[in-house]
Amino acid sequence: MAVRLRNFLFLAAGLVTIFILHTIIAKRSDYSWSPQGEKASSTENTSGSTQHIPGWSQVGQTDLSTSNSTIVNVADGHQRAALVALVRNSELEGMRSTIRQIDDRFNRNYGYPYILLNDVDFTEDFIKHIRAVTKAPVYFGKLPKEHWGLSPYVTEEKVREALDRNKDRYLYGGSYSYRLMCRFQSGFIHKHPLLQNLDYYWRIEPDVSYFCDIPYDPFKYMRDNKLVYGFTITPMEAALTVETLWETTRHWMLENPQFIPEQSFMHWVVNEKAKYTLCHFWSNFEIVDLSFYRSEAYQSFFNHLDKAGGFFYERWGDAPVHSMAAAILLKKEQIHWFEDIGYHHPGYSHCPKDPEMRNRCVCTKGNSDFMYRSMCNRRFKEVSNINKDQALELAHMPDRK
Repeated sequence: MAVRLRNFLFLAAGLVTIFILHTIIAKRSDYSWSPQGEKASSTENTSGSTQHIPGWSQVGQTDLSTSNSTIVNVADGHQRAALVALVRNSELEGMRSTIRQIDDRFNRNYGYPYILLNDVDFTEDFIKHIRAVTKAPVYFGKLPKEHWGLSPYVTEEKVREALDRNKDRYLYGGSYSYRLMCRFQSGFIHKHPLLQNLDYYWRIEPDVSYFCDIPYDPFKYMRDNKLVYGFTITPMEAALTVETLWETTRHWMLENPQFIPEQSFMHWVVNEKAKYTLCHFWSNFEIVDLSFYRSEAYQSFFNHLDKAGGFFYERWGDAPVHSMAAAILLKKEQIHWFEDIGYHHPGYSHCPKDPEMRNRCVCTKGNSDFMYRSMCNRRFKEVSNINKDQALELAHMPDRK
């Protein structure tokens, strides 16, 4: 009897665990087709407006009714920076958890603002409960319609066919909303009015964990060390989701050699035989100098990808897109692994091994060593910059085979 009871309890625990993991992964996207978007609002607003919360003025925040409002007071030594999330009303508790952790680990000492974006209006309940969890200023913004929708370079019919063809091939293979999110994060997040006066942004998401105290300002660290892109985790992308990403990228390189720098970290994403390594920076955590995304080179790159249709016909994610651009357009010295920031997003975790770093962390057994086993992290440490001629030669190489 005791054995049967124990077996039953093990089975029940396993089913509960599977349900929880499925819920966490699935909640970020659904699998239905809707060219108008899965979260239609009864009060459509296409201007990318912001919702001003009464009381901001009491803590010295400015009214965002004008696009040139300043949301960070740099006179006190802070950087022009914010923590930014694309989040749904249904993800309230996950967002509250993330904000509370960031405040506890870092932001209670700095008070950097949070910017929360949504493609529909945030509910009063969402706004109220987010404001209640932090003393830092919070800004709520709605996406402009042109930033969240079907690319003008693809057709609904072909997108429908692609979703149907890929729905069983890989995660989010049949999801329209996931593709909208990836396209927005790749090409438009830095264009939102709330980010226009920022120099840096730190992307955050609901339902993630921060394991370690951060006893310094990562934004200031980025500026002081002339860094452009910061990351914590480097997995490999699923090859089926990016079947033509490198092919499309190399054509952009050959058509736009003026944008290829004299030195770049391209060998991290493309090996000596011009094969795509599938390595990428997991962009659900990224700290970025926004002048990079605003640059003519990056905008040209994104526009080329958008015209190719891969965000919809395949499932190009913002992580491989950002990573491809960073590796081709930046030097290794401009990219930084925040090894000391322990982090978990469903799927992967990182916690530092260094004893001094780890003493500031609370890591559970088994969730700390992915980055020390990661092929992409080993490659990040081992490969060096290549020059412009070498980069263009890699772009040419597949044509000569």
